Amino acid sequence: MNSDSIVSSAADEPDRDARPERLDTAPRQSVVLPVIEEQVLVGREVVESGRLHIRKTVQQVEQPVQVTLQHDEVQVEHVPINRFVADDAPLPGSRQEGDVLIVPILREVVVTRVLVVEELRISKRVVEEPFISTVQLRQEHIEVMRNSTDPATPDT
Repeated sequence: MNSDSIVSSAADEPDRDARPERLDTAPRQSVVLPVIEEQVLVGREVVESGRLHIRKTVQQVEQPVQVTLQHDEVQVEHVPINRFVADDAPLPGSRQEGDVLIVPILREVVVTRVLVVEELRISKRVVEEPFISTVQLRQEHIEVMRNSTDPATPDT
């Protein structure tokens, strides 16, 4: 065979792709095709993106505070009575008259009669006065410094 015969024989045969193929209608075995579906599993993991250095300082600051203080003052008034208690009368006890507490002071005399020597009249009033004092207050300051393992991570 020479090179001319090879060319001619290829030209004589019709092109296989150009011929129409016939469908094979013979019964065949069933073919099982698997149906595949993809699924995603979402999870999370801890990834260190940097470290922080936190420094907390406490400072004490003096600050004046003005408040109104209240206290009670008691006034004791001695009132001379010098009156005997009747023989059949009960001994006088303490009594309240308005805001005043009255306490009788008794003394026995040799005659065995009771003489009211005096009464104490005790009253009280509320006194308010301004008062300024300096107190120590503490203030906390926080400083956060990031030591990032990823230089692209911004400080927040």
